Amino acid sequence: MNILVTGASGWLGQTLVPRLVRDGHRVIGLDPEPGPTTAVVGSVVDRALVRRIIREEGIEAIVHAAARHKPHIETHDNSEFVAVNVQGTLNLLEEAVAPGSRVDRFVFTSTTSLMISQEIRDGRAGGAEEAVWIDETLQPLKPRNIYGVTKLAAEELCRLFNHLHKLPVLILRTSRFFPEEDDMAHAIVQSGENTKANEFLFRRLSVDDAAEAHVVALAKAREIGFDTFIVSATTPFTRDDCRALIADTPSVVARYFPEYRELYDARGWTMFETVDRVYDSGRASRMLGFTCRTNFRQVLDELRRTNA
Repeated sequence: MNILVTGASGWLGQTLVPRLVRDGHRVIGLDPEPGPTTAVVGSVVDRALVRRIIREEGIEAIVHAAARHKPHIETHDNSEFVAVNVQGTLNLLEEAVAPGSRVDRFVFTSTTSLMISQEIRDGRAGGAEEAVWIDETLQPLKPRNIYGVTKLAAEELCRLFNHLHKLPVLILRTSRFFPEEDDMAHAIVQSGENTKANEFLFRRLSVDDAAEAHVVALAKAREIGFDTFIVSATTPFTRDDCRALIADTPSVVARYFPEYRELYDARGWTMFETVDRVYDSGRASRMLGFTCRTNFRQVLDELRRTNA
């Protein structure tokens, strides 16, 4: 296929573009920042540019990963988020369904962040009695910042274009796979690598798994038509663990992984005292047939290897 990947110079794009090329696809990377995985330097905000790429390159599929992200809240105003995350998505969708377009599938990179309301975010400090179990049925969605609001608006545009034009669209709400520090860092004392390891229990995936999820979504989009999936490492926890996770996370983890304390001690690592949310990626496993390869078990296996 001829595939347009937006955000091609980003953390995901740098992994996804070569992955698609290895499968034999012809990939056109679009990003405002130049890079080895970006063929066209420009923005999704430029509708004329989007139109030209889709028409002249014979684009058949779009992976829309470009966005202003949560860290940009400190450096960009709200209008920039609306321009890139909302208008940019609209530009791609409208050109995808325009007369003469060959686009027959659209994969949108969204975020689990839009599912976290201020109430959930403040739950631990506010005396929550159990962790929140988060799957695709969670309602109402009340994003707590401009990033989440604009990503939710973009999701709704995807839903609308599927409804109006029957454009196959799959939305992937990815949990954290960025190399940057976690947004919970103010509340924890763990180092960056320790933090990321802990998060594979409930709210993280590797960038390789994020890329693979998009490959699978492209293959499944026409068959499914429209759907939304949480993409995160498989959690070992169940809903029955939610109360204990708030009270004493290390004890819960030790029930599933008795060896973790010894492996962590050898590295000087510690577990979070409390976990306030758990992302359930079971729907992606059932409907897409996709499960992340990297999870907390693999993290421990790697620690065992490097500690030896």
